[in-house]
Amino acid sequence: MREACDLTALEARKLIGEKRLGAGELLESCIRRIERLNPAVNAIVATDYARARQQAAAIDAAAAKGEALGPIAGLPVGIKDLEDTAGLRTTYGSPIFADHVPAEDERLVRAVRAGGGIVIGKTNTPEFGAGANTRNSVYGATGNPFDPRKSAAGSSGGSAVALATGMVPLASGSDTGGSLRNPAAFCGIVGFRPTPGLVPSEKRLLGWSNLSVAGPMARTVPDLALLLSVMVGDDPADPLATTIHGRNVRAQSDFFPLTPLDLSSLRVALTPDFGFAPTERHIREVFAGKTGLFRHVFARADDATPDCSGADEAFAVLRAVGFLAAHLEKVKTRRTEVGPNVIVNVEEGLGYTAADVARAGVLQTALYRRWQLFFEEYDLILTPAITISPRPWSELYPSEIDGRKTRSYFHWLALAYAVTLPGHPAISLPVGCDRAGMPFGLQIVGPRGGDAMLLAAAAALEAMLASDARTARPAPDLERLAASPPIAASPGFIGFG
Repeated sequence: MREACDLTALEARKLIGEKRLGAGELLESCIRRIERLNPAVNAIVATDYARARQQAAAIDAAAAKGEALGPIAGLPVGIKDLEDTAGLRTTYGSPIFADHVPAEDERLVRAVRAGGGIVIGKTNTPEFGAGANTRNSVYGATGNPFDPRKSAAGSSGGSAVALATGMVPLASGSDTGGSLRNPAAFCGIVGFRPTPGLVPSEKRLLGWSNLSVAGPMARTVPDLALLLSVMVGDDPADPLATTIHGRNVRAQSDFFPLTPLDLSSLRVALTPDFGFAPTERHIREVFAGKTGLFRHVFARADDATPDCSGADEAFAVLRAVGFLAAHLEKVKTRRTEVGPNVIVNVEEGLGYTAADVARAGVLQTALYRRWQLFFEEYDLILTPAITISPRPWSELYPSEIDGRKTRSYFHWLALAYAVTLPGHPAISLPVGCDRAGMPFGLQIVGPRGGDAMLLAAAAALEAMLASDARTARPAPDLERLAASPPIAASPGFIGFG
């Protein structure tokens, strides 16, 4: 039987506004789902039930009085454990911060609360978001909702699993090399990497770097657009949140409700690898089969890719520079408390010269300019969201794909970081399952600054694909999950193996 926690965010918000569903009723449904399923997957790692119940009661009281409610009023939200929550344990997946309780919310969390969202708890992440496999030495591993033995990807893996299993209708995430898009693809939900600066952040130490962004996650594109509309802003704390003095550039109404879009008006390029990503043969074939079912709906659908020369080199250097800024001191002074992914990146960064960093910037800029020329001919790019089908979470990262060794622990994320470098918006949309019975994610990339258009196109495609079992969003077997043994009993659950 469908429970309140299985409603879409839009359905639930409408019912709360009509006083046909209480915020408290929805919250208790989500809590029951967490308590029932979380032992099998370890998605929610810290909870704030007492304060959440107080907030739900206040929203129900306001609704009863006919007071105006926020856009996401009464909707429980999972907050990634990289994001500071006042009074709620925030560890960043690191034993160094195992007992850390922030005194203040960061901007994104403040925006969620201001919109009426109820922070129900924190979602699991790899240590400092390093690596696309959600496991750490504080809370352990997060399992895939379709098979808890397999990876949920990362770094927003806990958020993706919580959404896929109905623990929350909305969740936050962040993305450097696909940390929103990768877990969305592995878990059958929607993850959106916005244009850098659209969702402001005061936490990036390298404020002018476009690599890391925060963004929304949900089960459907309209739900995601609703959460994004609350997150956007012109906050001057973020140098990339470019504005015009005296004018509000970004408004909630720009992103929700979505403007209908005719798919037959779009020119689309399709590529399984951007010309360089180590995409698994299985995924290439699934991508060709899935897109073959609907590529005819576009005005034009060509097999084409922008030139991504230098992407591997540029991303490796610029990523490592970011790790130096954030984690060099930890590796120097508390090395035994830091995981292998962070150490590898810091040590790699120490090996680069100023000339290497300059070259990486030149390569990134040249790639960006080639992308702008490409988008003069096309409106969207379609690719697989990730290079492989989910593998066991006990594998820290894929060291080989189709028998060929990967260049680094993040090389298998090349389909994502090819898009990160030029700063274009991208969404991972669930399109049925692959041949292993695991969710398949389609990455849709929009033009520079084309966030609203991209979301409208993704929503139109999602609605069209929902009527075909081969392309509709898959759902995990919740009864099977409930009967699964606790993931915490698995060998290697805590730490990095």
